[in-house]
Amino acid sequence: MNNLHKNFGFRNKSGILLPISSLPSQYGIGSFGKSAYDFVDFLEETKTKCWQVLPLNPTSYGDSPYQSPAAVAGNPYFIDLDLLAKAGLLTKDELKENRHDTVRVDYGWLFNTRYTVLRKAYARFIENGGHKSASYKKYVRSNVHWLPDYSLFMALKVHYNHAVWTSWADEHRDIKQARAHRAEFEAECGFWEWIQYEFSTQWQDLLSYAHSKGIMIIGDMPIYVAHDSMDVWQAPEQFLLDENYNPTVVAGCPPDGFSPDGQLWGNPIYDWDLMETDGFSWWQKRVAESFKIYDILRIDHFRGFAGYYNIPYGDTTAKGGKWDSAPGIALFRTIARNFPKAKIIAEDLGFITPDVRELLDDCGFPGMKILQFAFYDDDAEYLPRMYPHSNCVVYSGSHDADCTKSWIKNLNERSVKARFKKECPSRKGQSRTYDVIELAMSSRANLAVIPMQDYLELTNEEGRMNTPAIAEGNWNWRLSKRYRTASLTAKIKDMTVRNKRATK
Repeated sequence: MNNLHKNFGFRNKSGILLPISSLPSQYGIGSFGKSAYDFVDFLEETKTKCWQVLPLNPTSYGDSPYQSPAAVAGNPYFIDLDLLAKAGLLTKDELKENRHDTVRVDYGWLFNTRYTVLRKAYARFIENGGHKSASYKKYVRSNVHWLPDYSLFMALKVHYNHAVWTSWADEHRDIKQARAHRAEFEAECGFWEWIQYEFSTQWQDLLSYAHSKGIMIIGDMPIYVAHDSMDVWQAPEQFLLDENYNPTVVAGCPPDGFSPDGQLWGNPIYDWDLMETDGFSWWQKRVAESFKIYDILRIDHFRGFAGYYNIPYGDTTAKGGKWDSAPGIALFRTIARNFPKAKIIAEDLGFITPDVRELLDDCGFPGMKILQFAFYDDDAEYLPRMYPHSNCVVYSGSHDADCTKSWIKNLNERSVKARFKKECPSRKGQSRTYDVIELAMSSRANLAVIPMQDYLELTNEEGRMNTPAIAEGNWNWRLSKRYRTASLTAKIKDMTVRNKRATK
């Protein structure tokens, strides 16, 4: 299989992890507007090569993009309202009514207000004949394999007051019957198709701007999809479901020292036997859509493609689950044949067994090295001196972990603190948070990615993004509009240049 390390197109570079939702904005959440372009300029000024944005999917339960109503759709909240106004689709008064310059993302407020203003923009789009334009028709035509079903799914969601699709009437639960009833919901379907058109238009413009500055975008593909999603409704045969379309088993993680009950994610499990029989066509379509919007794809929970933990549907904890094997090698060989230039990062964290290591070696994908995991054993694989080669991506922390400043403060075990002091040297005039960043940047890893919170030296209280197994209060961190100072820019640029990771 092709080794992705050879296909990156660059070596010894750095990236910054910052979700679109965290960008500054006066409309309640980050978007594809001016602040996104400003951040691309900031990346260029700091000589940073990659911007990791996490998934761009719509959010649902728990406000998480990893529990999305559609794996291939874009988040409507990221559509920039100022750009809609510039196109003549919103008025100044409507912009003023939707200002919500909060410190944290308020998803409840967004759900109750954003679709109202988007519907006003859509009405003007229709009035102006935008739906007859060549660009709109081309978009709809080129996405015919998913867009009509997505728009119908969302129209039915509205019709049933957002109830889970398995509770709908029989003629709508069954997708073949629902398609026959599409004419009844055509107007509403049009709104949801326009949302995806607008999302795509704005994102592709931003992507082109990033490319003009030499910046590559790293996006995330969650391994699983939500049960209450267009994906399961559209292709229920691809999942292990009962006669009522409910899962027979769901995804999660087994109990460990951090979580005695394990983690119960609730996502349905794939029918891997069927998927392998039909040449993984479902996955090929999903990967193809991902590479339309990302340059590099980070595949979440990579170990689940070797062996996955599944729990009986209805269990209240993950204690009763068991491990089963998945045909990961066959899947990624198929992807390699059909996407020979694909740039993929494997999130190979968690309970890693020999079959996962074999899969990673067979694929040639770079795995992840989280420095916050590196100091618990003398020769831990996450220590930079233990990296066997440069084909990996090192992170100071991740969106699921403590901010590094808090992680350092909370180090209690004497042996871990001693190991941290020994393995992570102090640099004169530099904070311990920046010492960790330095350790990542000076490593042999092909790519070093630093969460923006770490560059800003934020604590958990100020900047933690997500706490796994906690359903509420996540994904709401926002970047201060005053982040882009000359001091910070110079600091990051110096770190990048000094460690020979600067873009040319």
